[in-house]
Amino acid sequence: MDHPHIVERMTRPDFYPHRPQKVEAVQTHISYVFIAGDYVYKVKKPVNFGFLDFTTLEKRKFYCEEELRLNRRLAPSIYLDVAPIGRDDAGRLTLGKTANIVEYAVLMNKLPLDKMLKILLARGKADAGIMDAVAKKIARFHQEAQTGGRIDEMGSIGVIRHNHEENFAQTEKYIDVTLSAFQHGFLKSYAEKFLAASEALLAKRVAEHKIRDCHGDLHLEHICVADEIIVFDCIEFNERFRFADVAAEVAFLNMDLDYNGYFSQSADFTNSYLKYSHDEDLRALLNFYRCYYAFVRGKVTSFRLDQKELPQAEREEIRRIASKYFDLACAYASRLEKPALILTAGLIGSGKSYQARNLADRFGTEVIRSDVLRKELLRIAPTEKHHEAFGQGIYSGDITRKTYEKAVELAAEKIGRGIPVILDASFRCRADRTMAADMARRLGVPFYVIECTCPDDVVKTRLEKRMQDRDNPSDGRWEILEEQKKQYEAVTEIPRSCLFHIDTSDNPENVRRQIVSSIKMAEL
Repeated sequence: MDHPHIVERMTRPDFYPHRPQKVEAVQTHISYVFIAGDYVYKVKKPVNFGFLDFTTLEKRKFYCEEELRLNRRLAPSIYLDVAPIGRDDAGRLTLGKTANIVEYAVLMNKLPLDKMLKILLARGKADAGIMDAVAKKIARFHQEAQTGGRIDEMGSIGVIRHNHEENFAQTEKYIDVTLSAFQHGFLKSYAEKFLAASEALLAKRVAEHKIRDCHGDLHLEHICVADEIIVFDCIEFNERFRFADVAAEVAFLNMDLDYNGYFSQSADFTNSYLKYSHDEDLRALLNFYRCYYAFVRGKVTSFRLDQKELPQAEREEIRRIASKYFDLACAYASRLEKPALILTAGLIGSGKSYQARNLADRFGTEVIRSDVLRKELLRIAPTEKHHEAFGQGIYSGDITRKTYEKAVELAAEKIGRGIPVILDASFRCRADRTMAADMARRLGVPFYVIECTCPDDVVKTRLEKRMQDRDNPSDGRWEILEEQKKQYEAVTEIPRSCLFHIDTSDNPENVRRQIVSSIKMAEL
């Protein structure tokens, strides 16, 4: 059948029995969608992309019926019927059964666009209550979804490993285009080590029937918050994309929320899902699957660059979006899943606080900053300046000792709750570093020291600039640098595998990448 003729006819209001005032036509890479008043008709294109095949009328009929069946699980009030399109006795295209059916369309009720979750989020109207309702709907759906047999096979470590290997093979040509060689290598190593370390957990997921016939494409555009939660447009054309661990489906929506900047709603959704599902093992898999789906989105977006005739501006936008997804994948892969203690060490102005903040963002750690803690203990405002002589006033030995003791105590409390911690301080004395190391050893967590250095001329410039910054809690000044140098005890007591040196004036990003990779891979 000539699809352009069908499209032309279906854009006319008089084609439809209910005679809408107008028809809006929308085209995707696999479908034509016709919004005809209160109803929507979707016709599949006769295309074959490998992962889907709609090339014959029989196949399009089958997948229209599958779309109806599968989407009625989560949106029964929306998916109404499969409507045949044929020719009447006069040869005119018409909706309804005839002796000469030439096409099929999925018939749906139109959804209220102003109730879409993405719109509500953008307007600040998707609170924790809405995310809780979404989580409850998804958790109940997962509990009732089909499992066993072929579905379980998709949860095997062999299939999961193949999916990752396929990702990395298909993205090699985009290295230095949408992702860096470091990102590609780091993410590949992360996936390999995670899978090797998680065989027992993944086998347990299959045995406990956590692999289900899921939605397969759970992102913001497919959720509507009307009188009920409506989740629509699931994957009907490829079971491989739909059969998955329920943790993967939760991670998919997490990733989409995070990508769009809705971090608190992402956490709300996860916490509520755990409340309804009681799936405690899920937490150990979330970052892995979030990373996987961010990588997939980066890959699929990169594929668009293979089109030859794209305008340059569009190519640049595609690169930007794909790179953002790959950056997000790296952020997930970098997050520490277990508690650890990381110290900074170095002289004033060496960049310790900046490195601590930067690494904390990647590791997902909390930072305890001695400059702030010292003043909190003395009930002084963090930004109140105290330009004391070296080792005097609030920087006396006694107050400094109490500050470090309190910092280690607070770190121990956080580590006890499973939170990794960075202690941001100079740690110029070996005794203070040993106190922290002993605590880490006592609690059985990894211990690392990141020693920051910087040429004096750069330090002087930084300290002069810092003097003008009224919001910086540090009181470090050029005048006391030489005294601090004399008092600084070299870091020689730490095993080399746990000690990192970083010159913060000389492309520190390369060293930060090495630090992240080393600490994360050691965790796995």
